[in-house]
Amino acid sequence: MKLFNIVLDSNKSLREKSKSISNEQLSEYKPLGLEMLDYLKMSQDEDIANKYHIQPGIGLAAPQINKNIRLIAIYINDGENSYEYVLANPVIISKSVKLSYLRNGEGCLSVKNNHPGFVYRNYKITVEAYSYLDDKIVTFKAKDLLAIALQHEIDHLDGILYYDHIDKKEPFKIIESAIAM
Repeated sequence: MKLFNIVLDSNKSLREKSKSISNEQLSEYKPLGLEMLDYLKMSQDEDIANKYHIQPGIGLAAPQINKNIRLIAIYINDGENSYEYVLANPVIISKSVKLSYLRNGEGCLSVKNNHPGFVYRNYKITVEAYSYLDDKIVTFKAKDLLAIALQHEIDHLDGILYYDHIDKKEPFKIIESAIAM
């Protein structure tokens, strides 16, 4: 069980663009990616989270653990749906015009201060990446919470934080056609 020190948004390194993982480096970063996935699973276990004082999370990007590489992990298990991804060099290759947002706003393991407001993201996306769980390049479609989580983590790889997307003048502005979740 690996516990990570999560880098906070006050750290300038979270604003840097991450480096791609070369084909030669792929095997080198697999153990780290799998540890990131395990961390997310642990964080969602209430007993473990309380014991180790870790915040529950559904996504983690390598910059959040002070690694400036294009690597993310996602773990969502809401009882109905379960998603697990460990992705190197993820790229969004298509996105829907329709937007979505979380009614309660987004959160982030690297952000301790409250940033109220809606973060609008594409409702559906298609992602291409090297999957460590499949050991090959994959292309897949995502929607709903999975699409939001993927966009949030991919933003981290480009030095973007969720609150950068909040409208500063009207943080709770409603876009009529957007899907609230």
